[in-house]
This record gives sequence, structure tokens and C-alpha cells, in this order.
Amino acid sequence: MVAILPATGSPSPMHPTPLPAFEDNYIWTLRGDDGRAIVVDPGEAGPVLAAADAGLRPQAILLTHHHADHIGGVEELLRRWPGLPVLAPDDDRIPVASRRVGDDERVELGGWAFDVLAVPGHTVSHIAFHGHGLLFCGDTLFSLGCGRMFEGTPAQMLASLDRLAALPGDTLVCCGHEYTLSNAAFARAVEPDNPALARRIEEAQAMRQSGRPTLPSTLAGECDTNPFLRVDAPAVRAAVASQAGHAPGDRVATFAALRRWKDGFRA
Repeated sequence: MVAILPATGSPSPMHPTPLPAFEDNYIWTLRGDDGRAIVVDPGEAGPVLAAADAGLRPQAILLTHHHADHIGGVEELLRRWPGLPVLAPDDDRIPVASRRVGDDERVELGGWAFDVLAVPGHTVSHIAFHGHGLLFCGDTLFSLGCGRMFEGTPAQMLASLDRLAALPGDTLVCCGHEYTLSNAAFARAVEPDNPALARRIEEAQAMRQSGRPTLPSTLAGECDTNPFLRVDAPAVRAAVASQAGHAPGDRVATFAALRRWKDGFRA
């Protein structure tokens, strides 16, 4: 267990809020009614500074992986709040970290507590944070999709997704990008007759039309609709076999073929 801040009582009730950044990133904040907050993957500082002007009081920063659109704002935030704890995976490509955390560690930050999960695939050192019914999963799992494998293997990525899918179904999925509708087109191509998917797409369209984020989603909902969590579903396996021209040999091969299909997919 890694204790970063002294326990001062939970800042409950807590509110997960995505702050839009760049074109489609989300910086997540988990704040209590008193304004104390955890900040997750601040790729740029501006949205966090604006939230601070409205009462946000950052207590710590959590980083899921080394990509610039997830860590690029940390240095400026540390100039505003020197000494703010920055928890990150053990990766030299994240020089702003003040504490390295790894698989199966439990971190306590004031009234917050998170379990650290190693989820390699998008990058080899990617981690996720799970606690308070929330999953901060960076670019490993998206609503209706998953991250590209820039560094990991299909076996690693599938194992990471399996691990996340095994968390409680009411877990709220707080991922790093607003990709739901773009992912929806591919998911519908894979499973056009999935009624849960049709409902999710209709819901997401209404959310975006009204200017709302489609996140967080629920893990149970993702398991019902996200093709990358459904590689064992007969309809998904059949669609992959049809697309590839042959039936993949096992579930890792099914996942790999599904990811290749997505990489070249154009709606």
C-alpha cells in the first residue's frame, strides 16, 4: 500500500467529471463537495486551471501512461501547485512522476483509495486505477472500443481487457477520449443485430447532440456492446471469420483479427 496524503475523511459524495481537452481527450477529475480533487491524465493544464478558478482543489495527479496528450500539462500544474503528488507507472518516459506505482498496489490519497492494475497493450507500461466504483483506464478501454496496440501484443491487450471486464458490472468506465460514436460505426459493422448496441448508439447520439459527454459508461454496458470485450460471442467470432476469410484459431487470434479490422475500418 502506498499512502500519499494523510487520511482526512472521504470527500464524499464524489463526482467524476470529464474536462474536455484538445479535440477529443478527457481529463478526469474526481472531486468532493469541498472541492478537493484527484486529477487524472492532464494532457494540458488549461482545463484544470479553469476548473481551479471555479473551486477545484487538486490533491494529487494520477497518470495512466506516457503519451503526451495524457501527461503534457503536468509540469504547468506543478508550477501552480508545487509538491502535488504525481503517481505514474514505472516508465522513464514520465519524468514528472513523484511516485511510481505498479500492479496490485493500493494507493491512498486522503479520503481516496485506488487499486492499481497493470493493463499493457496500448503501451507496455500502461496502468489503470480502480476505486470508488470508478475505473480510470486511460487508452486501454474505450466505450465501444479499445486502444491501438502501439507497443503491446494482442495477447497482452486481450488479457488486459479481460482483467477489466472482470471488475464489477456497475463500475463506471472513465476513459481518455470521446470516441464513442466513431467506435459505434465499427461495433455496428461487427454486430448489426445486437439490440443493446443499438440502444447504446441511440443514447450516445442524443448525448452528443445535447453537448454532453457519452462517459462514463458502465462496465456491464460495455460487456454487452463493445466488440473487443465480446471476442467469445458467437456473432463476433462469425463476423471476424467472415471478414478474415477463415475462422481464427483461438480467442487471441480472434481479438488480433478484430483489432486489425478496426485499424483499417472506414465507416
